[in-house]
Amino acid sequence: MPSSAPTTRRRLLQGLAAFAAGNVLRIDAAVAAETTRRLQASIEESAARNRVLVLPPGDYPVGRLELPPNARLAGTRGATRIFGRDLEWVFRGGGTLQIEDIVFDGLSEGASEGPDLLAVADCPDLRISGCTILGARGSGLALHRCGGRVADGRIAGAGFAALLSRDATGLSIRDMVIEDCGHGGILVHRSEPGPDGTLVADNRMRRIRSDSGGTGQTGNGINVFRAHAAIVSGNHVEDCAFSAIRSNGGSNVSISGNTCLNSGETAIYSEFRFDGAVITGNLVDGAAIGISIANFNEGGRLAVCSNNLVRNLRRAGPYPADAPGFGMGISVEADTALNGNVVEGAPLFGLKLGWGPFLRNVSATGNVVRDCGTGIAISAVEGSGTAIVSGNVVAGSRDGAIRGFRWSEVSTADLLETPGETPPHVKLLGNSA
Repeated sequence: MPSSAPTTRRRLLQGLAAFAAGNVLRIDAAVAAETTRRLQASIEESAARNRVLVLPPGDYPVGRLELPPNARLAGTRGATRIFGRDLEWVFRGGGTLQIEDIVFDGLSEGASEGPDLLAVADCPDLRISGCTILGARGSGLALHRCGGRVADGRIAGAGFAALLSRDATGLSIRDMVIEDCGHGGILVHRSEPGPDGTLVADNRMRRIRSDSGGTGQTGNGINVFRAHAAIVSGNHVEDCAFSAIRSNGGSNVSISGNTCLNSGETAIYSEFRFDGAVITGNLVDGAAIGISIANFNEGGRLAVCSNNLVRNLRRAGPYPADAPGFGMGISVEADTALNGNVVEGAPLFGLKLGWGPFLRNVSATGNVVRDCGTGIAISAVEGSGTAIVSGNVVAGSRDGAIRGFRWSEVSTADLLETPGETPPHVKLLGNSA
């Protein structure tokens, strides 16, 4: 069909399918170039008419495409496959982008550097559902200043992250399966600290690597960075090089009802310049540290940590640990209520309250701590603030039920046995061993 000939939408799609047929096993550059040209024209035509472009089942070898505002594409789930080693789709600016039930395959083998497979910018109404995104050299899906919904799909084998969102404007990421990515799973980032409100819910994630190494900048299943009021709920995250869920500078973050298995470092982290975190109802099984609410020295404060189950911690981590080391169940520092948690099998500390002078207004009540090194470790250096420790059950602690520490050094006997040594900033009431 000559490029100048007028075509109907139906004839154009039939031509695309015919062009793609028979070229599944290899990519012919001329075929890919022609398929790309025809598909680009078809997408632009359907967007101009405000219609959905339906791609029949088949394999479509293509390269780089520009998606216009109001592009809408739909395929047959698992049967419409768009692929190519130069695959890169870019959407910039305005309107709606809707993609349903299409497989995108960048054919990248292992971690590498390169463009994001689907890059979307300035889309207030994004709808991506039922899609599979494979083999991206960069991120599988990179969103900049977008709102809308990504749901019910799969992203695997991305060289960088499965899904990177930056400066979102009301985004929901739900019911995704994410596997085998080189640097991260779902990243919710902002260029500067500010309101975000992204919802990350009910996703299943596993085998997230940290190919560039480091101490936790990458290798996280879900990473919130400077994004305020994000909600991370109901996710199943396992086998991450560092954290299952890591919030850095995310104020008013809510982390609830997640299952975090076999994390390489800290399973759930709220750290650095945050003001407000709720971490509740999560299950952590296997990590170097279970839950850490840290960095009061950088302004990190104000949290509720309640009703979590943390078990099977270990002393080994992905790098040589700073003092006091790995092997802690839950660690908190400032303006925090630590209530109703169960910690079992933390070889260093079950609960750690404060670090040096970085302890203020901590209440640890109604927790159960079993089979740990020290059950509850409380900072007892000059300048430490108030810690109330009441109604906790501490059983089977090998190195004492409740003890004071000067940094990482023990400074008191077991305070349940010798309450007269209790530091004046610590209030003990009704604990049992």
